[in-house]
Amino acid sequence: MAARDSASLLVGFLLLFHTWGAWAALEVNMEDRVEVKRGETAQINCMFTSTDGVGGMVIQWLYVTRSGERQKIYYQDTTMTIIDRGTPFTDRISVNGTGATGEIVLTIYDVQLEDELEFICLVKGLTDGTGEGRTKLKVFETPHRPTIESMQTGISVKEENPSKIATCEVKNGYPKPNITWYRNDLPLHGAQDVVKVVPSITIESSGLYSVTSELSMKVTKEDKDDTFYCEITYFVPGGVGMTETDRINITVYYPSTAVSVWVESPKGKIKEGDSIELHCRGNGNMPSSFLTISHDDENWETDMLMLHNVTRLNSGTYECTSTDTDTFEEIKHNTSVFVNYLDPAVVTPKGTIVVPQGQELTATCNALSSLQTKTAWFKDGQEVSMDHTLTLRDATFDTAGTYMCVVTVTEIEGMETSGTLNVNVQGPPEIMEQDYTEMEESFESTVDLSCNVRGFPAPKIIWTASDGEIIKSTSQKETDMGILSVASVKVTSDLTIFCNASNEFGTDVVTFNITATLNTTTAATTTSSTTTTTTISTATVKAKTAIPSERAKKEGRGIIIAVLIICILLLAILGSVLYFLYKKGKICGRSGKQDLTKEKSSKDNIVVEMKSDNTQRKLCFLGSTAKSCLPVTSNE
Repeated sequence: MAARDSASLLVGFLLLFHTWGAWAALEVNMEDRVEVKRGETAQINCMFTSTDGVGGMVIQWLYVTRSGERQKIYYQDTTMTIIDRGTPFTDRISVNGTGATGEIVLTIYDVQLEDELEFICLVKGLTDGTGEGRTKLKVFETPHRPTIESMQTGISVKEENPSKIATCEVKNGYPKPNITWYRNDLPLHGAQDVVKVVPSITIESSGLYSVTSELSMKVTKEDKDDTFYCEITYFVPGGVGMTETDRINITVYYPSTAVSVWVESPKGKIKEGDSIELHCRGNGNMPSSFLTISHDDENWETDMLMLHNVTRLNSGTYECTSTDTDTFEEIKHNTSVFVNYLDPAVVTPKGTIVVPQGQELTATCNALSSLQTKTAWFKDGQEVSMDHTLTLRDATFDTAGTYMCVVTVTEIEGMETSGTLNVNVQGPPEIMEQDYTEMEESFESTVDLSCNVRGFPAPKIIWTASDGEIIKSTSQKETDMGILSVASVKVTSDLTIFCNASNEFGTDVVTFNITATLNTTTAATTTSSTTTTTTISTATVKAKTAIPSERAKKEGRGIIIAVLIICILLLAILGSVLYFLYKKGKICGRSGKQDLTKEKSSKDNIVVEMKSDNTQRKLCFLGSTAKSCLPVTSNE
C-alpha cells in the first residue's frame, strides 16, 4: 500500500515536471500599461517566443470586465481570424500580425473612458502549451480651464470663525484633477480655526470628473493686499499637467486706528472767494464706520466737503471724526484753515475833490489785509505814485482827472482791490489851442467851427459874430479835456466869429477870421448899328487873389465845374442886361468914373465902377441917364 502510494506520487511529480517544462517553453511579453487620451487610438503589443518556433500558433485577445470576467474579442489560427460580435470593441479594433514573427498588435480606435480595462493576449502552441500576457489600458482627458470666484462682499477681521474667501472649480477631467490653493505664491494648507479647504467631486454623465474646492480663512488687516489663486494638476499620457487660475484680491474690512483731515485744494494760501475742498479719512474701512466733518456748530456726514466762495468767517478748526456703529468708538483729528482777506480800498478824501489852481492836494489809499500789501496810483493807465500817499503839487488843468489806487497782496496772485479819486482843478476858462483860426472858404459854403474849453466850474460858451449877432451852437458835449462846442456858419462875406468862454473866475475868447473867396471874368460884348457903333471892351474885375484853404483844396472837380457853369450863366445875364440898357439909352458916361473904352462917346458911353463896403462888393454901370449896380461875390 505504501509502495503503491509512493509510485503514484512519483508519476505525478514526473507529469508536473513535464507540464511545467511545456509552459516554460512558451513565453509571452507585454507592457504593464498603455496610456492614451480619450478619442485617440491605442495600440497594445503582444510579443511571444516558443522552443518549437512560432508557426501554427492560436492567438486570442480578451479583456477583463469590471466584474472580473474574461471576455474574448478576437481569435486567430493558421486558417482564420475572427472578431467576436456583440462586444464593445467589435467595430473599433483591428489586429496586425500573423504570429509567424512572434509579435501581434491589437489596435483600438476612438478610445473611451469605458475602455480603461485589462487586456489579455493568449497564445497556444502545438506542443509546448499555452502562454498569456496582460496590459492595462489607461485613458486620460485634459480638464477645462479652471475658474476662481471670490466673495463679492468684504470680509471683516472681527469674524471669529474662518470666512469664505473664494471657490475654485475645474470641470471634465479624467482621472480626477487635484486642486491646491496658493496665497502670494505659497501653498495654503488646512489649519484648524485658521484655514479650511473643503473639496467636492462630481462625476458627470460622461464619466468625467468635476472638482470644486472652497477656501475659508480667518483674515487679518495684513491680508488686504494678498493675492489668491488655485493650481490644478491632472494626469496626461506619460506625465502630469498643470494650470493656474487668475489671481484675485479680497476686500478685508478692518477698523480705523487713526483718522486725518486736510485741505486738498487750493494748494498754498487761501483767499476770500476761493473754493475749499476738505478730505476726511480713516486708516480703516469698516462698513459700520462713518466719517463726520465739523466746524463750530456745523456737522457734515461726509468724507469730502466742498466750501464755495469762502470768506474769513470760514476760518477756524475743522475736525474729522470716525465712529464705529458696532462699538460706538470715536477717533478724531483736526486741522486749521485760515482764509486770507483784503478789504476794499479806502481813499481819503473820497469821491470828487476840487483843488484851486496852483494849490497842493494830498490823498491816501489804504486797505486792511491779513497779509502784506503794496499800493500804487495810476492816471490814464500810467503809474504816478508807488506809495499809499498821492501828492499833487501846483495844480493845473492837466492835474485834473481820475486817479485810481490799486492795493495788491504780493503773496497771492490775483488778490487786489482798488479805489478812485476824481480831481477837479478850479480856475478860469482856458480855450485849448486851435488848429486854425484864419481860414479862406468859398462863397455860400458852410463852415463848422469848434472850440475846446477847459475850466472849473464848467464854463459857459457863447458864439458871436463881429456885428454882435449870437450864433447858436450846433453841438456841445463834455470830453476828457473839458467842453467841446461846435457852431456852423454860412459864408456870405468875410466873417469874424468869436468863441467866448466864461465862469465865475474869468473869461477867455478866441477869434476865427473867415475870408470869402470868388473869381469872376466878364467877356467883351460888341454891338453894331447902321447909325451908331458902340464897343464895350472886356472888363475884368479882379478881386484879391486868395490862397485856397486846405478844405477848399480838397473839394472835388465837380464843385469847380458847377461854379464855372454858374459864372457863365451870370455873365450871360449881365450881357443881356447891358444890351437892354444900351438899347433903352439908359447907359451914359460920367466924369470921375473909369471908361471902359479907349474911344470916348458923347451919348452911349458905358462906365463900369467897382464899389466896396464892409459887407458887400458891388459892380455899377453908369449910363447917360441912369446908374445900375449889381452885387458881386469874388474868391480871394
